[in-house]
Order: sequence, then C-alpha cells, then structure tokens
Amino acid sequence: MAAEIERKFRVIQDSWDNGTPGVRLSQGYLSQDPDRTVRVRIAGEVAWITVKGRSQGITRAEFEYKIPLDDAIELLDLCLPTLIDKTRHRVVFGGHVWEVDVFHGENAGLIVAEVELADAAISPEIPPWAGAEVSSDARYFNSCLAVKPYSKW
Repeated sequence: MAAEIERKFRVIQDSWDNGTPGVRLSQGYLSQDPDRTVRVRIAGEVAWITVKGRSQGITRAEFEYKIPLDDAIELLDLCLPTLIDKTRHRVVFGGHVWEVDVFHGENAGLIVAEVELADAAISPEIPPWAGAEVSSDARYFNSCLAVKPYSKW
C-alpha cells in the first residue's frame, strides 16, 4: 500500500524564505469524505489526481497519478468550493525537505510547513521558523480549508 507519513506545522517567521519563487498550485476536491478524499492538483503544466484514505495519526493511504492538464482543468470545475491556491516552496533543513505552503485567496495569511517521512517513528529536527504542530488538527487539512477557509475561522 502507498502511504503518506507527514507532519505539519504553522510557520511563525519568514527566515525559511530563500528568495526562490516556488511553484503555484491550484487544487480542488471531488470528494471530502473522511474515509476517502479525492484531489485534483495543477502545478504549472503538470496535473495529478490523488486519492487519500483516512488519517491514522500522521499516516494515511495515498495514491497519486499524473493526468492530462486539460482533464485536470475540467475536473477543477467539478470540484467542491473553495479551490486551494497556494505557492509551495521547498526548503532543506536538518536532512529533510520541508514544503512551505503560502496560501492565497480565502486562505491568505496562512503559512504551513510539512515534512514527509519514511517512517512515523522518525523525529525530524524542527526548524526555528516552525511553530505549533498541527498535524492532527483537521482545520489545517487542505480538504478542510476548501470548505472552511482560514479567513472564516
């Protein structure tokens, strides 16, 4: 089984920002059932569809497949509101690649960092720009931000 093991943190300062532009992502959800979310994502000229299972702590099943860009554009029109608009930056810290997401639109003002791990027992060094861990706080799941954006908290 494919699995995603991920820890997520609020970002409390901008010392992570090395000035690179990052990649703009647009994503939406076809299903937000807690047992199975189905996401469509576009990053530049590349698109994916992703199916994720229910979270078990910081782990959940994940299956991701590239799809044609034109299909992804049409699928985003079928997605539940709100589409997620964010810029993703990759930052190396403590031997891990951290993905820092700067949200736009209705989620503007929210910045989170996540690190994917090979094993749930791994305890990565936490960067000084990372604040509270929000891995288990459903409000920070992108699928939840699509329903209740950060601006409406």
